[in-house]
Amino acid sequence: MIIKNAKVFRENGVFEDGEIAISGGFFADRSDSGDVFDAAGCYAIPGLVDIHFHGCVGYDFSDANADGLAKMARFLAANGTTSICPATLTLPEEHLAAACRRIAALDDPEGAAVVGIHLEGPFLSYNRRGAQNPDYLRLLDIDMIRRLQKEANGLIKLIAIAPELEGAIEFISEMSGEMCCSVAHSEASYGIAKDAYAHGARQATHLYNGMPPFHHRDPGIIGAAMDCPSCRAELICDSVHVHPCTVRATFRMFGDDRVILISDSTMAAGMADGIWKLGGLDVEVRDRAAYLANSNTLAGSITTLLGCLRVAVAEMDIPLASAVKCASVNPAKAIGVFDKRGSIEPGKCADLVLLGEDLSIRQVFLRGKMVIG
Repeated sequence: MIIKNAKVFRENGVFEDGEIAISGGFFADRSDSGDVFDAAGCYAIPGLVDIHFHGCVGYDFSDANADGLAKMARFLAANGTTSICPATLTLPEEHLAAACRRIAALDDPEGAAVVGIHLEGPFLSYNRRGAQNPDYLRLLDIDMIRRLQKEANGLIKLIAIAPELEGAIEFISEMSGEMCCSVAHSEASYGIAKDAYAHGARQATHLYNGMPPFHHRDPGIIGAAMDCPSCRAELICDSVHVHPCTVRATFRMFGDDRVILISDSTMAAGMADGIWKLGGLDVEVRDRAAYLANSNTLAGSITTLLGCLRVAVAEMDIPLASAVKCASVNPAKAIGVFDKRGSIEPGKCADLVLLGEDLSIRQVFLRGKMVIG
């Protein structure tokens, strides 16, 4: 297939008028057929890569059955997210092991592809736990991670850690060559966070959330992340978690090479307001936001990654090319799958989203096949 007349996003962060060839489910130098799709008036962007989210359409990746997993994967693909690294929650080891097995086994030709697993917890700070279940927080345990990685068939690519916990720096030193260690749900000082980055951590989980604020005399995790050139920062751009001014400031501090857009969505994404679950805790959805029931503690988002991209562009004044880069190129690099996904280059999986000028979806191609339209 040839897709012509599109404004094509390139991995160097610019849009160019051009054509896209697809052959055998991959982007190619030439097409394997005479089929032509006219994408006049459309932006052609890579399928988005969400490396931090928990669920959608009434299901959670930590506990969904095979049917629920397939429904989530198909919903995400239809909404422009074609590669996923689902996040678990702070849960008992046996629950996490079962979730790792289920996620690793997901292989739906009509749904987003599982390219990794993200362990968010249980190695987090009690005081900065947010919506994580405090009953299952624990200290670092390398043997436990080895067991979970076996259950996940090697798919654990990202792990969230509070670096002030006992044994955390040693854990990061040993595991950073096998998975991305991210500073998360933490009260770490600037010095402790900087030490974590010096020992191999290379990401900050949902920046500004689950950590002390940036202060001019105590820059903390945010300052340490900014000062570490190899560190990328996750941002939830849903108009709830981070103020637009702060988002713009973050792009200036980190640059669009180091920002990763995430959805942090929960099972309430794609559903009506009401009471839902997150890690066994009740979550109330109201006014575009999710909160732990009977509190004002945010509990993930109800927005897709493409929804966050639209908000970043339309409400936060982030250039479209930068937002696309932060939702495709950067997350793919962060978990080590950029050789196969995250940009429109020959040899990579032909996951493609065509957007109208208003950023509405006109067409999604999943491994070279049309999903909608």
